[in-house]
Amino acid sequence: EGGSRRRTWGLLVTAGVGGTLVALYAVVTPFVTPALRKVCLPFVPATSTQIQNVLKMLENRSGSLVDIGSGDGRIVIAAAKRGFKAVGYELNPWLVWYSRYRACRDGVHQNTKFYISDLWKVSFSHYTNVVVFGVPQMMPQLEKKLEEELQCNARIIACRFPFPCWIPDHTTGEGIDTVWAYDLKHRRGCETKSLEITPETES
Repeated sequence: EGGSRRRTWGLLVTAGVGGTLVALYAVVTPFVTPALRKVCLPFVPATSTQIQNVLKMLENRSGSLVDIGSGDGRIVIAAAKRGFKAVGYELNPWLVWYSRYRACRDGVHQNTKFYISDLWKVSFSHYTNVVVFGVPQMMPQLEKKLEEELQCNARIIACRFPFPCWIPDHTTGEGIDTVWAYDLKHRRGCETKSLEITPETES
């Protein structure tokens, strides 16, 4: 009888552990599956240092902001708290829903929007501030896309990995927390120049 009870308890414990692992897998998997179809980009949350470095690059900036591959929304939410109208694009629906929840919880839902979308199918032409957490495989193609779509006054902020061809205008942080800022006006030579006014001479 004692052996039968031990076997029963063993089966119950095994079933309980197995069920817990299956449930954990079901909950966690949607958050870590690749968020972009063209390249394998798993969700890796931004560190607090990375967020601060991004905000540093946004000082004295205004206009709209977009986070490409916004993950759990922490960059978008941090920017909204600084007064930006901030938008996040993310292919993983679980992360988008969680981002919306976090924005409501933090009281910035009116200044934030999150969309379930593939970044390669979205035009970023109306944004003046762009934040990118990418991987090396996607940066060359994204560099070309942004240069074609963005206006001269746009600033692109790359985290973890720089763009391959552009030379950054500003850099801050170290290691994985490094952030690079690129101003498109310098890429295109369209800096604003003051007009020289020649005084009229009396005849």
